[in-house]
Amino acid sequence: MSSEFELIARHLAPDPAADAAGVSLGVGDDCALLAPTPGTRLAVSVDTSVADVHFPADAPASTIGHRALAVSLSDLAAMGAEARWCLMSLTLPEADDAWVAAFAAGFHALCDACGVALAGGDVTRGQLAVGVTVMGEVPEREALTRAGARPGEVIAVTGALGGGAGGLARWQAGERDPDDALLRRYLRPEPRLAAGLALRELASAAIDVSDGLLADLGHLCVASGVGAALTPEALPLAEGLVAALGDDDVMDAALRGGDDYELLVTLPEAHLAPARARLAAEGLALTAIGRVTDTPGVAGVADDGATGWQHFSGDTP
Repeated sequence: MSSEFELIARHLAPDPAADAAGVSLGVGDDCALLAPTPGTRLAVSVDTSVADVHFPADAPASTIGHRALAVSLSDLAAMGAEARWCLMSLTLPEADDAWVAAFAAGFHALCDACGVALAGGDVTRGQLAVGVTVMGEVPEREALTRAGARPGEVIAVTGALGGGAGGLARWQAGERDPDDALLRRYLRPEPRLAAGLALRELASAAIDVSDGLLADLGHLCVASGVGAALTPEALPLAEGLVAALGDDDVMDAALRGGDDYELLVTLPEAHLAPARARLAAEGLALTAIGRVTDTPGVAGVADDGATGWQHFSGDTP
């Protein structure tokens, strides 16, 4: 059976080009040494993904690796940060070399696609879980935050909503086709890093949609001291969502489902057209779904007391 050091050396060592990515010293020592770009601020976020809470334990290992990194990178996207480095801790019930190889392939492939260098981490024994810390850079005073929304601004969202909830429903119904569009949205979300960079000079506030549109819009409104009026019929729905869930559950998936990892932004009316043009160049839509108001709360949707995912609510995904 492989030791944790052998698993790290065999599957989780950084790319040899890491030096070019600002990693002066990476895997193999007590700490990583990083070289941030002068004139930038370091944006740092950490997420933990636990088996059968955040992802199915029996999902393909490569998708677990991809997903664990993607959900953390989404936080950098929401701040308009350029992704640079990550740290990863992997907790395994046993030292399964083949499983770790597939997991690492998914993790490293997304690192390569997003220009992220794995700078260090840890492997230990226990319930299957993945902890990922991501670090990015943003020029001073240019970071997008949740606190910049102003009454009268447009509320907009990238891409489409409900795909995460629809994909989870497909998985729970027994669907295992890796090419199923909704299943792919759930298991292999794509962090909107390019969109975050494109919106940095145009958006006033931003958050990624991880816990559900209503929940995350609520977080943004509280941070900004504003309210919101949504136009539910304007919500962009993921392809195949109606067929997967039926007409009655589609709106709930889009509003409360979570796991979409799209960017929810507010921006002045005059910035909407140029923002759409920038995202169109990235092959991504930006849809206006409401307005920022000066009245606390979110208007335009029925209040049934439910918002989105909460870790200690007693709900299960």
